[in-house]
This record gives sequence, structure tokens and C-alpha cells, in this order.
Amino acid sequence: MIKEALQLLAKKWNSYKYRFVPWVALNLRKNERTLRQVEEHSWDKLISDKDVSVHLLKLFQVLFQNSLTTQVEAFNLLPPHVQSAYQKKSVSLGTSKRTDCYRSQTSISSREVMLNTLGFCIDRAPSSLPTAGTGVFLTKGSVPKGAVVSMYPGTVYQPYEPVFFQSLYNPFIFRCIDGILIDGNDKGISKTIFRSCLRRDRLGPFLFGDETWLTEHLENPLAVGQYVNNCTNEKAANVCYQEFDVPADFPVELRQYLPNVNFSVDSLRTLRCVVLVALRDITQGEELFSNYYTVVHSK
Repeated sequence: MIKEALQLLAKKWNSYKYRFVPWVALNLRKNERTLRQVEEHSWDKLISDKDVSVHLLKLFQVLFQNSLTTQVEAFNLLPPHVQSAYQKKSVSLGTSKRTDCYRSQTSISSREVMLNTLGFCIDRAPSSLPTAGTGVFLTKGSVPKGAVVSMYPGTVYQPYEPVFFQSLYNPFIFRCIDGILIDGNDKGISKTIFRSCLRRDRLGPFLFGDETWLTEHLENPLAVGQYVNNCTNEKAANVCYQEFDVPADFPVELRQYLPNVNFSVDSLRTLRCVVLVALRDITQGEELFSNYYTVVHSK
């Protein structure tokens, strides 16, 4: 009984210690190889925000085309020039240029779309680290340096917004450089809050976020970044986190694939997303490892 209680306590501590400031302060120097060092002026950007948008739009546009059988209403509300652009591209998917014929389109899985569009596929599986639980692996294809490999899903909280109860026993709270928090937990109260906020923001047939990352069947196959494990002294990081504010002109029909939602309603606030970018070329079979800590040097 005592042994089981100690094991449970150790498990809870291992999931929490990365957010316990004294532990972090005492252990940073012991594991310098697991830290990412950046200059303040770089604002932690490996690639430009424009490049991030290009990577995401490339995948999201094909995901939208692939699901037109279930999105006819949203498609018909788009401006004519946007409809025309999708109709021209639909030939590569073997679909008709007539809107009413989209109903007979045969779609493929989102992971197949990912492989065909980006040249690689990722998925969750038991980590190669003995005590790390679930990890994320490159299961097919290869990733070039500088490519967006994954996204960190979850509810986005401003520094002044309440997150105490959601953070209890929650190892998936991601803190951005400016103090914004993203709760990537797909269970419990975190799951309920995300779904509530997302359905609150719906506009007719248009969704402004993706809740399928809470399930086993992902519409956006990139949305598994919360399961990417921290690197070790033996296994160096091959991806890094990068903050990305979704631009105002991001296509309305493609926002349904963004796996994030703001906790509070604010029409003037941009949506913060976090993507994981490849630090080097990554080959099939490799597990993704990130740096949980980024040290920003002030000048």
C-alpha cells in the first residue's frame, strides 16, 4: 500500500516538477544540453511568421478540399473568387468543378493528406524514453530543416486569466515567452473548457477551431504537439517551439483546422498558436524531441 502511494506520488511529481520554479532553477545547469538559447531580439523565431502561414495553409487548403462533401454550406458562402480557386485545385483530387458534384467526392484520411501534401506523416506512439509515456514519431516520409512539423493544441489564456484548477495535475500547460498559457490537456476540465469556448465562437457553418485533437480521429494531423517529449543529454532536440499569432486575413474557411481557441471573447485579440519547427532534417522512424526550456538572453 505504501509502495503504491509512493509510486503515485512520484508520478505526480514527475508531471509537475517542470513547472516548479525552485526545481527548474536548481536543475537547469545540470542539463545545459537540453536548453535552447536565443537572443532577445530574435523573439525565438526559427522561421518567419509568413513561412509558418505558408506551411499551414498548404496543408489546410487540401484538408478543406478533401472534406467538401461535408462542407457544401460553408463552401457556398465563400466569395466567388475563393470558390473558383478551390475548383481549379480540385482536379488534383479527382473531383468535379461543379459544386453540387462535391457530394459524391471520395475523401481520404487526414494523415494521407498530410503525407501527400507535406511529404511526411507523424503519429503518437509509446516513447522511446522508458518513463516518458506517449511520444510523437515521424512514421512516414522525411522532414526538411525549417518545416512546421506539429502544432501545440489547447485553450489560450492571457497572463491575467484564471487557470488554477485546470493546471492541477496537468503536465500540458505551455507557457509562452510573454506569459500567455496554452492548456494542451485533452482530458477532464481542460477538455470541457476547450469545447465550450469553441462552440461559443461558431458562426453559422464556420468553425473557428478544431476540437478533433481531443479524439483519436484528427482532422488536423499536426495537432499532437503536446505529446512531444523533452530532449535528454543523450537524445538531442530535433524540433523547437515557435509562437505564432494568426493573422487577421487567415482564410475563414481554414480556421476550423487551428487547434486553439481563446478562453475569453475578444474580437480584437489575435489567436496565439504554437508550432514545432524542425531544427534539422528528420528521417522516418525518429521520435520528435523538443526543448522544454528556452533561455532568452537580454542585452
